[in-house]
Amino acid sequence: MTRIAVIPGDGIGPEVVEQAVMTLDAFGLGLDFDHLDHVNAGTYLRTGVALCDEDVARVAASRSALLGAIGDPRVASPAYGRGVLLRLRFELDLYVNHRPARLLSDRLSPLRPDRPRAVDCVVIRENTEGLYTGMGGALRAGGEHEIALDIDLSTHRGTSRVVEHAFTIARREVCMVDKANAVEHGGSLWQRCWRAAAARHPDVAARHLYVDAAAMRMVTDPTGFDVVVTNNSYGDILSDVASAVAGGIGTAASANLNPERGFGLYEPVHGSAPDIAGTRAANPVGAILSAGLLLADLGHTAEAAALRNAVDLAVADGETTPDLGGSLDTGKAGQAVRARL
Repeated sequence: MTRIAVIPGDGIGPEVVEQAVMTLDAFGLGLDFDHLDHVNAGTYLRTGVALCDEDVARVAASRSALLGAIGDPRVASPAYGRGVLLRLRFELDLYVNHRPARLLSDRLSPLRPDRPRAVDCVVIRENTEGLYTGMGGALRAGGEHEIALDIDLSTHRGTSRVVEHAFTIARREVCMVDKANAVEHGGSLWQRCWRAAAARHPDVAARHLYVDAAAMRMVTDPTGFDVVVTNNSYGDILSDVASAVAGGIGTAASANLNPERGFGLYEPVHGSAPDIAGTRAANPVGAILSAGLLLADLGHTAEAAALRNAVDLAVADGETTPDLGGSLDTGKAGQAVRARL
C-alpha cells in the first residue's frame, strides 16, 4: 500500500484535512494514511517541540504527506511554525513550492466584468533559500539603536534547479520575477540561471518582470501568466495575489516538492483560521484540491482530473461554504464534491 503521512495541525486544519482524506479514500486506491495527530500547538505548548526527529522520520518514510494548517494564537513565537513547516521543507529538501491559481467560477472573481477573468497559472516559488532561511541577527536589540539583519540567500544550485523545474512544467511560457535593478547580486544570479534554462528550452517562451510590475499585472490581467518562477519571499506574496484574483485563498492549493525524489508535502494555503475553528464554516476546497495535486503526482492523473471536475461542478451549483456564496458547512461541502466524482 502507498502510505501518506497526515498532519491535521491546528485550527481548521483537522476539519478540512478530514474532508481531503475522505475524498482520497473515495477513489479506492489503497492509500494507507499515517495520522500524526499530535503535531500541533498543544504539543508545542506542553513540550517546547511540536515535530520531533521521530516524526520527521515518519514523514520522510511515507510516499507523500498531507498537511492541514499550522498556527495558534496561544503561540506567539515564530519558532513553532518554523519548527514544523519550515523544518519539513528544509530537511526534506522540498525546494519547489507549487501554487496553482485557477478561477473556478466567474462569480468568484474580484475583477470587473469587463476585465479578463480566465485565470489559470502556476507560481513556482523557491522554497528552501531566500529570506526564510533564518540567517541574520540583531545588534543592540530592543533599543533605539537596534540593527536587524536578515540575509536573502540565493545559491546557484538552488536557483538553477527551481528555474529548470518551472520550464519543465510550462505549457507555453515561463515568467521569471526578480528585483535585479535594486537587489544586484541575487538578481544577477537569478538572471543568469533563467537565461541558461531558457536556452535549454527553446520551445518555451521566456519573459522577465520586476516584482512590482508583476504584482500590478497579476491584478490587472492575470490571464497573461502561465508559469511564474521567483524566489521565496516574492513567491510568497505573488502566489497569494494570484489566489485572490482566482477567487479567494479558501480555494488555494499548494505542494512542496522535491521532484527528483518524487516526494511532496501538500497543504491548503488558507492557514489555521482560529476565528472560525469549530464553527464548521471552514472551506474544504483548498485541502481537497491539494489532495488532487497529490493524486496527480502519484500518477493517478484520471482521478486527479475527476477530483478537479467535481470541485468545479459543486462550486458552479453553489454547493459550497458561505465564503464562496453557499450555505453548507464543511462536511456537507466535502460531501457535495464527493457526490460529483
